[in-house]
Amino acid sequence: MHLARAIHFDESDRNVFHCPARTGEWAISGGFEFSDWTEADLVGKARQAFANGWLGLETFGRVTFVAVTRIEPSEIEDLANRLAQHFVEIYGAPSIEAARPVADEEIAQMAELCADHDPNTVLTVMRELGSAGVREQYRFIPPNEAGLDQFAIHSVPEE
Repeated sequence: MHLARAIHFDESDRNVFHCPARTGEWAISGGFEFSDWTEADLVGKARQAFANGWLGLETFGRVTFVAVTRIEPSEIEDLANRLAQHFVEIYGAPSIEAARPVADEEIAQMAELCADHDPNTVLTVMRELGSAGVREQYRFIPPNEAGLDQFAIHSVPEE
């Protein structure tokens, strides 16, 4: 199974996001954060997070680029629990048990997005706010064009 990890080509994310994600943390789209936003919310660093930020699942910060890499099934469980806890703490979900199916769905959506791409494929997201809500578009940059050998972090299962 594949998922995506945050990567940085430079230090710009530190300047454009309120809370930048750390290099190497697992990431998902995180578009749910913007589901009730209006044009009035789209200012400054919040606008940048909306426009093209992936959501890191450790810091819950944003990152501009992610790279596809393999994830172990045991890691998925931890990520889903962490995201469910985030839904409880930040968004007021009544319990981890109630939030867990939504967390599973968010992670499954990201895994599906990564499934047909080779490791080290770089992904970007672009969001627009319209009358029907938030619309996301994705761009995929093949690894031979991205030159990620020195950036991507790969998980090695413990034996």
